[in-house]
Amino acid sequence: MGLAAVASWFLLDLHWSGLLPAAEGDSILRLFFQGAVSPALDYEADYVPKGTTPFLWKVAEAARTTLIFAAGGMSLALVFGFVLGFLGATSWWPRETHRRSDWRCLSCYLLPVMYSVVRLLIASMRSIHELLWALFFLAALGLNSFAAVLAIAIPYGGTLAKVFSEMLDEAPREAAQSLRSIGAGPLQVFFWSLLPQALPDACTYTFYRFECAVRSSAVLGFFGYPTFGYYIRLSSENVHYREVWAYLYALFAIVFVLEFWSSFLRRKVVMR
Repeated sequence: MGLAAVASWFLLDLHWSGLLPAAEGDSILRLFFQGAVSPALDYEADYVPKGTTPFLWKVAEAARTTLIFAAGGMSLALVFGFVLGFLGATSWWPRETHRRSDWRCLSCYLLPVMYSVVRLLIASMRSIHELLWALFFLAALGLNSFAAVLAIAIPYGGTLAKVFSEMLDEAPREAAQSLRSIGAGPLQVFFWSLLPQALPDACTYTFYRFECAVRSSAVLGFFGYPTFGYYIRLSSENVHYREVWAYLYALFAIVFVLEFWSSFLRRKVVMR
């Protein structure tokens, strides 16, 4: 990694002077960081039309919409992750297949083919960033909510499936072997042995991915969806940096609450 970092530094022709602001950059940076000290509680514009939604109410609406898109995307991603994670794991495969010819056929032919196809599908889903998926769905489906949900669900579903399958395959096998020895089938082994052992870590990782989904949902606003990114872009274009920081602080608060919730869950479930 160190050699790669040095090589990239020279190949990209990076210089510390690139960190210095341009001709008018000093004033922009000053305004931006001044906004961090005194975030807006009302609109910065000199004229606000009558009947305009109060600024703090708009911040709350942006937070609500951001969470809704993130929750919608993660709910669908969890379905993808659970199903593909199960199909992409090998720990539940039947053992000692010589006892039954049908299981021998399934494990020797169908399961390896299914495993290869599923792993390829998982890699394809998570190899494309959610912003690229958003561009594709925006062109194909237009600016609608389901396009944004799919843009989050597909790459996050692929990532969840990869991690879930690895958690299942890395779970201790003693209980699974005991169940197999008394004649339990693959689904019984999965639901009564492997899943309970992997579930605490899977829940913790899911909460982490939900935090990431909130940030991704906020960024989708730059494509026109009414999340944090949309309002941050509008305020930034008008040089209303105090408004920008109001939205950013609201986003920070959401991520902090989710982090606290995730830590509480980890203490109660994983570290018990």
